Amino acid sequence: MRMRDLTRAVLAASCLSLSLAAVTWVPASAQGSAKGSEETMDVGDEPGRVSGDDVHAEGPYAKQMVLFRSSEAPGTVVIHTSERFLYIVQGNGKALRYGIGVGREGFQWSGKVQVSRKSEWPDWRPPPEMIARQPYLPRFMAGGPGNPMGARALYLGSTVFRVHGTNQPETIGQAISSGCFRLANGDIIDLYERVPVGTKVIIRHSASL
Repeated sequence: MRMRDLTRAVLAASCLSLSLAAVTWVPASAQGSAKGSEETMDVGDEPGRVSGDDVHAEGPYAKQMVLFRSSEAPGTVVIHTSERFLYIVQGNGKALRYGIGVGREGFQWSGKVQVSRKSEWPDWRPPPEMIARQPYLPRFMAGGPGNPMGARALYLGSTVFRVHGTNQPETIGQAISSGCFRLANGDIIDLYERVPVGTKVIIRHSASL
C-alpha cells in the first residue's frame, strides 16, 4: 500500500481522533511474519450472514483461564495483537483469555484507552474508506444476528475502534479487520458482562517481559 493511501485509510477509516500520546501504530516491519499469509488476508464483511457457531469451545482460541504475569489491577483488559488474544486480568498471576481477530497489516495499533460505551446488538455504519474498498457494503445496517458487528460492542475511548462480536467466527485468530478486535458472539456476550464502562484497556503488539 502506498504511503498516501495508508495515511488516508488510517486517518479516516480507522477514525483517528486517537490521542497520539496514548496510542501508536505498529509498523508493518515490526509485526513479524509468524502468521504468514494471515497478516495480509483481507476477508470481506458479509452483511446478512447468520452463523450458528457462536463460541469457540475447543482449540487454542477457546475461552480459558491461563497463567498471566501482569502488574495491572484485576479487571484490566490487555490485548496482545500478535498472539490474537484478549485477557482480563484476574490477579494471582492469572487471566481469563479469549481468542480474537485483529487488524490486518497496516491497521494494527497499540496504546492505552478506556471502555467509553457499551452496546447490545450495535448498528453498523461502514466509514467511506471501507465502502470504497468494498462498495457492495450497506451504508447502514441495524443491529441483529446478520450484522458484522455481532452481538455486543465495547467502544474504545474517543476512537471508533471497538471490541465487538462477529458473524464470521471462523476469522477468529486472523489479522483481517481495519483496526477493531472481534470475538465470537458467545465470547463477546460473556466479555460484555464482565467489563464495565471505564475499564482500562491496554493494546500491545506482544507480551512485554
